[in-house]
Formats: sequence, structure tokens, C-alpha cells
Amino acid sequence: MLLAIATGKSQRGLQRALASAGLGGEFAATRCADQTHPKPHPAMLLELADELMVAPQRTLMIGDTTHDLQMAEAANAAAVGLTQGAHPHDQLAACRPLALFDSLIELHGWLMPNR
Repeated sequence: MLLAIATGKSQRGLQRALASAGLGGEFAATRCADQTHPKPHPAMLLELADELMVAPQRTLMIGDTTHDLQMAEAANAAAVGLTQGAHPHDQLAACRPLALFDSLIELHGWLMPNR
């Protein structure tokens, strides 16, 4: 499984956040708002899929905003929502994601059911 980040942060801001969290080496690719079209335009996901040589239809966007879920739909990628972020459950549900999760633990259980 390849992990990538599509974020509204600047590249500089993302690198600072990843370094602070000690997660710099966990992601195969990143795309930031100052590198391409902003969300919900599908460019971030399409560029990441191309860079990682994965069809958009074989990607999963995990997002906490309607912009994330709309971007996934526009890129023909699957999406799930995490309700701990910027937009509430009902707004995320209106985007028709595969699933909605109220915690990272629930999301992890869904992604890795046998672990």
C-alpha cells in the first residue's frame, strides 16, 4: 500500500508538519495547494496517481472536508470521510463516501480488519 498526501497546506507548511510529527518518510508522494489546482479540483489526486503509477480508480481518499470528498469524486477515486475534522458528519455524508468514521481507530479497523 502506498501512502500519499493531498493537502491545502503549502509545501513548506506540510514539510514542517511532517518533520514535527516524525512522519517525513511515511509518504511516497505529496501534492500541496501551492503546486497545483486547489481542492476540490481533481488535479492533486490525478497527479499523485500518475506519479505513483496507480489508476485513480484504485485509490482511496481519506478526507475530513467536503472538498476532499468532492475532489475524489471528480478524480474517479473512492473516498471515506473522517468526522473529526473541519466539516460535520451530515455535510460529509451528503458527498456519499464509501464510509464515515468518527475516529482514527474506527478508520484503522476498516482499513486493516485482520490486524
